Amino acid sequence: MEMSPKSNQHLMKAIKRMHTLVESDDLEKVRASQENISAFSKSRDISYEDFVIGNIPAEWMSVKRHHMRKYVILYCHGGGYNTGSFHYARSITNKLASSTSMDILCFDYRLAPEYPYPAALEDALEVWDYLMHLGYGAREVIVAGDSAGGNLALSLVLKLKEQGRLLPKGLVLLSPWTDLTRSGKSYQTKGEVDPILTEDYLETSIDAYARGKELEDPMISPVFGDFEGFPPTYIQVGSNELLLSDSLKLRKNMEKHRVSVRFDEYEGMWHVFQMSPFKTAYDAIDQIAEFIFTICR
Repeated sequence: MEMSPKSNQHLMKAIKRMHTLVESDDLEKVRASQENISAFSKSRDISYEDFVIGNIPAEWMSVKRHHMRKYVILYCHGGGYNTGSFHYARSITNKLASSTSMDILCFDYRLAPEYPYPAALEDALEVWDYLMHLGYGAREVIVAGDSAGGNLALSLVLKLKEQGRLLPKGLVLLSPWTDLTRSGKSYQTKGEVDPILTEDYLETSIDAYARGKELEDPMISPVFGDFEGFPPTYIQVGSNELLLSDSLKLRKNMEKHRVSVRFDEYEGMWHVFQMSPFKTAYDAIDQIAEFIFTICR
């Protein structure tokens, strides 16, 4: 769907107005607002099973039709490491389950500032181990995530590599937050057009998650990681988002390490636009499904 610049500007203004409805300096209010919004996000075509992995709340999602059970998607939700949940992620995971016909496991990792780095990564590793104990092989898992969840997905695979373990079949990253040093050009050029993210928000999130830590640590800023041997990776990003450089630099570093990378920059789109209920978002999810089907053949 082609969108005129004027129509796109109107849409981004509407997105910004909706986003401000859940903005607050009170984290508990933001988290509650997200949960209230997500209360209406169940699909009649999908079954949801809430359960706990150790102390980690989690959810299995399965489409109510014949579907592919050999592979599973492990999804890491976004939210700046200080908000978000598997309920809130359903605006994406519902689409992803329907488009891929694969089961999805999403989980609520511990959030900052109550639980700063490395709590989220420790939880992701525990959930990975749970899948392995269920009998999935590493090569039967696709790890995906948006924004901070994209950061967590990358950090998880970097940690698995560091431990000498088998890596997943593939990686899917939606507007991944990869560089907490904020060294990319888009932090200067996209601040006025991004309807979702602001420098102040990122600064607060970084302080909550990684205060006192070395921000160039690849487990915190995965863009600086060694991606030798990484699985095929698909990155989607909007041209109007603050984190555009995070994706561009990630692609460059991955290609330097000879990783097979598919990269799509969506003109006029914003941070994690795939959450929105409009055609471009559904088309983007369909492209993710196509990528997953290709690497799973």
